[in-house]
Amino acid sequence: MKTLLRYFLINLVSLWIVTKIIPGLTYTGGIRSLLLGGLAFMAINFLLVPMLKILFLPLNLLTLGLFAWITNVLALYALTTLVSDFRLVPYVFPGLNYNGLILPALDLSPFLVAVAASFLIGMITHFLQWLSH
Repeated sequence: MKTLLRYFLINLVSLWIVTKIIPGLTYTGGIRSLLLGGLAFMAINFLLVPMLKILFLPLNLLTLGLFAWITNVLALYALTTLVSDFRLVPYVFPGLNYNGLILPALDLSPFLVAVAASFLIGMITHFLQWLSH
């Protein structure tokens, strides 16, 4: 029970942080929607993601693990399908110029928003799991 609560809180915090960083992943309905999204994302990560990893194991081996990222994108898409308050919308990244590091402005489609959001969710989730152990 304690493990489920820990994973729920980790998924909840990672979803909240990513919605604040990337405006292309949005939720409406306040804290109730966020709690429902965290619960649904935890269930998706426990039930759907292991099946997808087994299903896509040959592609994952062929791409040396990069296809695992696509399973995370599919999990995020499943979240937006199951919880109607979460949406992926197009986002215009304004660009960045910081100490010689220049990132140009980009128009991100909902798929690219899902790719970027799943990357951030994965990083934040792994970091929070590392902190909790």
